[in-house]
Amino acid sequence: MKLSMHWLADFVDVSHLSTADFASGMTLSGSKVETMASQADKLNCIVAAKVLEVNRHPDADRLFVCPIDAGQPLTIVTAATNLTPGVTVPVALAGAVLPDGLVIKPTKMRGVVSQGMFCSFAELGLQHSDVPYADENGILILQQPAAPGTPIAVAMGLDDTTVEFEITNNRPDCLSVRGLAREAAATFGRALTLPQPPVSPLGGAVADELTVEVEDAALCPRYCARMVKSITIAPSPDWMQNRLRASGIRAINNIVDITNYVMLEYGQPMHAFDLSCVGGNTIKVRTARAGETLETLDGKQHALDAAMLVIADAQKPIGLAGVMGGGNSEITDATTDIVFESATFDGPSVRRTALALNMRTDSSARFEKGLDPANTIGAVERACQLVEQLGCGTVVDGHLDVCAADLTPRTMTLEPDKINALLGTAIGRDDMVALLVSLGFGIDGDVVTIPSWRGDVSIMPDLAEEIARLRDYNSIENTLNASTVVGALTAEQQAQRKINQLCRALGYSEFLTYSFHGTGDLDAIGLPSDAPERRAVTLLNPLGEDTALMKTTLLPSLLQALQRNDSLSAERCALFTLGHIFIKTASVLPDEQRTLALGGYGEGYDFFALKGAVDALAAAFTLPPLTYEADADNATFHPGRCARISCNGTPLGVLGQLHPTLADEQGLTRDCLLCQLNFDAWLACALPERKFAPLPRYPAMRRDIAVVCAGDITNAQLLGTIADAGGALLVDVALFDVYTGSQVTEGHKSMAYALTLRANDRTLTDAEADAVVARILKRLAKEYNAVQR
Repeated sequence: MKLSMHWLADFVDVSHLSTADFASGMTLSGSKVETMASQADKLNCIVAAKVLEVNRHPDADRLFVCPIDAGQPLTIVTAATNLTPGVTVPVALAGAVLPDGLVIKPTKMRGVVSQGMFCSFAELGLQHSDVPYADENGILILQQPAAPGTPIAVAMGLDDTTVEFEITNNRPDCLSVRGLAREAAATFGRALTLPQPPVSPLGGAVADELTVEVEDAALCPRYCARMVKSITIAPSPDWMQNRLRASGIRAINNIVDITNYVMLEYGQPMHAFDLSCVGGNTIKVRTARAGETLETLDGKQHALDAAMLVIADAQKPIGLAGVMGGGNSEITDATTDIVFESATFDGPSVRRTALALNMRTDSSARFEKGLDPANTIGAVERACQLVEQLGCGTVVDGHLDVCAADLTPRTMTLEPDKINALLGTAIGRDDMVALLVSLGFGIDGDVVTIPSWRGDVSIMPDLAEEIARLRDYNSIENTLNASTVVGALTAEQQAQRKINQLCRALGYSEFLTYSFHGTGDLDAIGLPSDAPERRAVTLLNPLGEDTALMKTTLLPSLLQALQRNDSLSAERCALFTLGHIFIKTASVLPDEQRTLALGGYGEGYDFFALKGAVDALAAAFTLPPLTYEADADNATFHPGRCARISCNGTPLGVLGQLHPTLADEQGLTRDCLLCQLNFDAWLACALPERKFAPLPRYPAMRRDIAVVCAGDITNAQLLGTIADAGGALLVDVALFDVYTGSQVTEGHKSMAYALTLRANDRTLTDAEADAVVARILKRLAKEYNAVQR
């Protein structure tokens, strides 16, 4: 929103402030200033001058020597032919820099020194529409008298300053001069003058000549219309054109300029229809019908659909509601009677139409934010007042007002204690009332009446914000709000960061993929047709066949990443990813599970390296000891190098070497190890806190045992039995040798373990240690027929 400071002065006096102080104060109170620009700054050293004589140059047929009065006697040499003695023109003095960058210096022209330069409107940075009376090919001759030497910006009313604001979407009331004037008066404690144009009594001749019908009140809560006859199309006066120009709008003619002027002043977009083009003298607000088209004022033809709200006459559309008028009802030089429209349209409807037709306008930008229905009548009355002020038509008595909007004032309760508690302030009730009243709020006891233009205010914190911004945020002392929640990562976020850091520390690199894959990806890991992972959530609109299913396992993505690295001749690779899988359920939504997948290949990377990484992660998360059980039936993995992972009976996942057949099918040249863990179940098994024990005071004793058992008995089974039989004195057990060969019965193997024994309150004796070992060997013999070797 570009605000003319001259225009603002009509409503509030802020002349005691510099433009910079004004901008700073408005920004601090919530109306952010983006830029400030003075038109006069571009016209320095350009003054109004009276031409005293126009004489032929003695040595040049096409040049003229003109003595002038520019507040000082000067001589200008020019080739312009439209000058006569007595006219007032703009003159750029020596040292002036024109808007196009040209620097003016005294110049000798055929022996005569020219002490400046006469200027055309283009050389002043103006358009012909700004000065329609000017000669396009000659010097600009001022119509308004000006004393010689007067700065041209003052003489032509170009000494205005424009302040551009960034208005948030919830404050459409500030997309107007009156709205910003209200904010300025409240910000700086100045008197506010908002004159109301006279309102004609309801009824009158207009009702006999025009009919307004609104088919859908939800899309058009209010529609007001007034009629003006015997209009005269002419340029607007300079003061109006200057204000429009400062606001970024080009002047066109008096009627169109009035509608733009009112839009800027009131924030209420308006439109004027040529009454002779309104069929049946009827205006209908309705949605478009099938096959209807409309050529808008910009000359473009648009096909309409039933979702678009239009302004129509008895037969056809004559405008797009809230967006742009139709060329078939445009104001022209032949127009004699007009209808002013001032309405409120549904914001989302206007926005959809503007987007669909790629026609975002000043009007649609305001309507889509939601305008105040109570503002429409004042805007149309102001337009009629300007018609009378400019003497360009006769206003027909009465107005039409089709209103379905609820204009009942909204109220809420003033709660000073809660406001102070929220802000951390001690503002008195009277001060709060004064601040709110300055913004147009009504106060009666503890009842606050919300102005109709403040649709953004509905709850107590909204009132608190109004008070805080006007009180000045900088004046509020820093206090700690006891109810403030200190920002922190959730337990789940902390766990996710921790697992990422640990995996990287273990030498794994993270990879990321999409949350969906295809049937071929499941085939690549050898899943049978009846596998649970085959029952996946199917996307309704997939990108392709290879992305049609939500992931039920991360192993295909891990395998693809390893395969790609192998194909690029990476000698060693270790990767991980933490993502989600989606398990199909009987309900609408699937069961979404966080899952960790890690794996790799290369020198030194085997089954036990991957198992060691999993054990390291478990230790870091304080999980109880993990259990690994051989799994020869998993089609994805090598039947002799695969294990199911669990913790205290809770299944966590699986790890193993990719089945050689699948590795060959994928073209892998190395053995790949894969692991997938249910991260949610993993966290559920983690102990709530890590417990520390004091360093041992007594020495430990070590005993080694070797037992021969059947080849199908696993290390995990033996370790479980040893730990249980060893009791409290057994503090550690580790497998250090596995032997199969000629000295062991066929189908059997020798397993050797190192046992560490210690008591916390004494030094163990050999007899005590031997008793523990004997107990362990007895249990192994009983449960597994394992005999000491």
